[in-house]
Amino acid sequence: MFEYIRTHQRLMQFLLLLIIFPSFAFFGIESYTRSRASDNAVATVGDQSISQQEFDAAIREQLDRLRQMYGPQFDAKMLNTPEARQNILDDLIARKATSVELARNHLTVTDQTLQQAILATPGLTKPDGNFDADRYKSLLAAQGMTPAMYEQRLRQDMALQQLVNAVQGTAFVPKSVADRIALINEQEREVQVLTFKPEEYASRVKVTDEMLKAYYEKNAAQFEIPEQVKAEYAVLNLDALAAQLTVSDVDVQAFYEQNKKMYGAEEQRRASHILISVKKDAGDADKGKAKAKAESLLVELRKKPESFAKLAKENSQDPGSAEKGGDLDFFGKGMMVKPFEEAAYKLKQGEISDVVQSDFGLHIIQLTGIKPAAIKSLDEVKSQIVAEIKKQKASKAYAEAAETFSNTVYEQSDSLKPVADKLKLKVEEVAGLSRRGNPALAPSLATNNAKFLKAIFSDEVLKKKHNTEAVEVAPNTLISGRILEYKAAAKRPFDEVKANILARVTHSEAEALAVKEGAIKLAALKTSDATDGFSEPKTVSRAKNQGIPGQAFVEVMKADTQKLPAFVGVHLNGSGYVIYRIAKVAAGAPDQARRVSDAQQMSDTLAQQEFYSYVEALKQKAKVTTNKAAIAAPAAAAQQ
Repeated sequence: MFEYIRTHQRLMQFLLLLIIFPSFAFFGIESYTRSRASDNAVATVGDQSISQQEFDAAIREQLDRLRQMYGPQFDAKMLNTPEARQNILDDLIARKATSVELARNHLTVTDQTLQQAILATPGLTKPDGNFDADRYKSLLAAQGMTPAMYEQRLRQDMALQQLVNAVQGTAFVPKSVADRIALINEQEREVQVLTFKPEEYASRVKVTDEMLKAYYEKNAAQFEIPEQVKAEYAVLNLDALAAQLTVSDVDVQAFYEQNKKMYGAEEQRRASHILISVKKDAGDADKGKAKAKAESLLVELRKKPESFAKLAKENSQDPGSAEKGGDLDFFGKGMMVKPFEEAAYKLKQGEISDVVQSDFGLHIIQLTGIKPAAIKSLDEVKSQIVAEIKKQKASKAYAEAAETFSNTVYEQSDSLKPVADKLKLKVEEVAGLSRRGNPALAPSLATNNAKFLKAIFSDEVLKKKHNTEAVEVAPNTLISGRILEYKAAAKRPFDEVKANILARVTHSEAEALAVKEGAIKLAALKTSDATDGFSEPKTVSRAKNQGIPGQAFVEVMKADTQKLPAFVGVHLNGSGYVIYRIAKVAAGAPDQARRVSDAQQMSDTLAQQEFYSYVEALKQKAKVTTNKAAIAAPAAAAQQ
């Protein structure tokens, strides 16, 4: 499958276009089928309505996108909230409002423009250059669309793009504003640092048992042991099925004979070359000069072939190989440009070619080695073939086994032994499972998968001790579990966590002292400048914060520097207090590339905001009404 995708990338681009097409919020299009009925309208936009069917279809589209995004972690209930459904409805309303504006402004796309857009779609061109209409239709059919439906959607989308461009094209950032922001970003400040660390004040802290117990009671959640279960489970996957299969020597031999090319290596050659570069747009004089130099070197090499490496170092204009005497190491067919490859594969070992021209310039090639084509013996690849045959057989058997697995864990729900015996699976145990999973373990681990944990902690499994349903935690992987032991959530005893609480309270009290001392020092410095205890000066700018924590860096850069030195005090939560002394302010060196990039980003952001505001204005103009009950009610589409 992945090999097919790799070798058909342009075709897959078109297929992906069809899959993600509905995800365009403002660049997407209105549903192909408009419902004018108002009796089941979820919302109305002017004289148009959004039907329950359209709303459900939009929810299904969003579910499909989330399913692709989250994979095994997907949960359909994530759209079963009023907020999520309101967002989807807002998107539909925006589409309706913009479609009304398209019609009012007579914005449309001609048949010729539409045809050109479709003909230019990657992956729909035959080897002879003609449009592949059959593939076009089949790809659309796979997405449940006809050409007419898709073309209507594409026409609407292209027309909407005209509207988007017209609105966003009006946005611009004045040069004076861009320049002012650039100067702010480039400004440099020379700062010194004075720190007040909590550990320096720990010896002055006096902690009582009352303080410790008060912390324990106030922060009970920190000392809670979450509910946990010990469970047994069985996993059905391709590896489990493959382990039960046997492969005969006859099958191995047949597979080897049919797939010998998989276990072979084509002939490879090693060569050195001298390259005299020639630009594609070089004039006749430059081309003639390069050719004369190449032919002169070739004459010299014919007389002294052993001097190839020396001449390559002195004359080759290929920086990657010149220092190595022109050596290019071993290469196979398709790895070099065609003229070079053809010349190299005609040479015998040690021979030197004539002057060869390629897009890079003029080459003189010496063949220095040959690795003949070879095929690994059956004994060398037997284990690999056995594993591949087992994998193929397991893939074919999986669907039937998965049905058996699902039915058995449901029908004989008081034990995993029946399904284990029937499918020859191993029942294993795992302890310490919690609802939120173990962050130290990979989510891909079957027993740490969110869907499995949700199933094992369900009321049906917890209270009735039944098997979980067959949960798909990865492609071709099902798991079912049952609880052996359950431990309710509990609070750790005070004596068990007392030492930990002592450390926390001591640190907290020491930090409070550090902050207090820092604030007193800051007030004194604002009255009378002093540099005692400060670090060596360092220069910072918005492009170079010199290791200053983000919270403090913001304060340093926004500090009023009309009067210097300026002082800034910052409480770094958990790390004490820091005072920054700003001694100098200077304009940094202009960075033209960054200025251009920042100006473009500002323009893009402003353009997006302009279009958002425009759409909001269209919605107000259209006098939108919504059915609050339809939004609040659980969506039928979200249950699918």
